Amino acid sequence: MLITHILLVRHGETEWNRIRRFQGRADLPLNEQGRRQAEAIALALKDEPLTAIYSSPLLRAKETAELIKTFHPLVPLYEDGGLIEMDLGDLDGVEASKWRSRYPDLVEVWRSRPGSMRMPGGESLQEVQARAINTMERIANLYLPGSSLLLCSHNFVNRTILCFALGISLDRFRDVQQDPAALNVLCRKGEQWIAELINDVSYLKVHEAPSA
Repeated sequence: MLITHILLVRHGETEWNRIRRFQGRADLPLNEQGRRQAEAIALALKDEPLTAIYSSPLLRAKETAELIKTFHPLVPLYEDGGLIEMDLGDLDGVEASKWRSRYPDLVEVWRSRPGSMRMPGGESLQEVQARAINTMERIANLYLPGSSLLLCSHNFVNRTILCFALGISLDRFRDVQQDPAALNVLCRKGEQWIAELINDVSYLKVHEAPSA
């Protein structure tokens, strides 16, 4: 039986990732480290027989996807708004170290029941998961079984997809780590999605540039 695979990639590092500032829909580019990370994953996937590449419309994801496409010049690259990062609303741009003092009540809910909490002026993880799963299913259904599709997205989007594939509650989303430029692999068997690989960043060390 032919099995469809989804290569789910998180974008490389941005400056806000580096300084630990909440980054939802803010449209930042990759920083120098992030570009090196994206180049490393592109090299690691250069021989992967990709059918199509899809990216969030945000710059950091598009830059990562475009670097991956460098080794796959004939593979189409599409933007899809369903892969955009969680809308953090009022928290977008807030330093992680300061949000506890600004939103103490939210912090408590975020710690104990994150799956159902809505960001002030933004989305909930439930809403993110619903659109992310719908997007993944819609894209997968465009192609024949046996296709290999790369989706380049974001931290919260990827975590909600992986929670779905693992069959775990969104309240446990922190159990699913997503480092910058992480690679995850999912496969569809019948109507079920299975996570075969989660948060692989081993290629970063393999392909990192030698020191001068």
